[in-house]
Amino acid sequence: MDRLHEIEVFIAVAETGSFAKAGRQLRLSPPAVTRAISALEDRLGARVFNRTTRSLSITDIGERFLKSGRRILADLDAAQKEAVGDAAMPRGHLTVTASVAFGRTALAPVVCGFLAQHPRITASVLLLDRVANLVEEGIDVAVRIAHLPDSNLIAKRIGAVHRILVASPEYLVRRGAPASPADLRLHSVIAFTGLMPNREWRFLNEQKPGSVSLHPTFEINDAVAAIQAAEMGHGIAIALSYMVSDQIRDGKLVPVLGTFTLPP
Repeated sequence: MDRLHEIEVFIAVAETGSFAKAGRQLRLSPPAVTRAISALEDRLGARVFNRTTRSLSITDIGERFLKSGRRILADLDAAQKEAVGDAAMPRGHLTVTASVAFGRTALAPVVCGFLAQHPRITASVLLLDRVANLVEEGIDVAVRIAHLPDSNLIAKRIGAVHRILVASPEYLVRRGAPASPADLRLHSVIAFTGLMPNREWRFLNEQKPGSVSLHPTFEINDAVAAIQAAEMGHGIAIALSYMVSDQIRDGKLVPVLGTFTLPP
């Protein structure tokens, strides 16, 4: 018979003071309770109960073993709870991808916070200015800033951004603010190629779409560098709203032509 079962039956008998009550508590038949106690006594080589047809009392050896038995079951219960808790704790490796600019400004801090909450998880963050194939490249999660086509992947909308033109206050004092998209041709334009691949800025005028072709004075494939150039007063830059939210809040950049922006 299982030793832990014998200890469990022994403790139940000691606490209830009756073989019959212990059997009802454990849903065991009286003979099963008797067999468990007999097996325990045989294993210990001593009686744990003095019993007659009318009375039941625990022996000195039984008293000592009762303390040990309770401790054994408590340790077992604690071990089981710890094992279940450990199994329930998230673990493994998570691979996430996003664009370079979004990853630097928004994603990396979120991933660090997530890892702090889940210490058994490790993570890789791939910052790519291209659309990665999640299945082929072994990526678990991708943050996309786009209107997604239909696919067999699971997508969840977590926010919205929009394209925005910005310039430094010093630049606007020096050159004036454009009043219409056509006025951009008269200004120094800083083009981030990821948002202006054809040197074209698209806009909405009285709910009608339009576009203006530009001739940038400074063209670069890094959004952070384009925004920094705008902060230094070198021209008007295009960015996504999340890229310049801090600079606008701090007064380093000012939105221009805000009434002509496309929907997010």
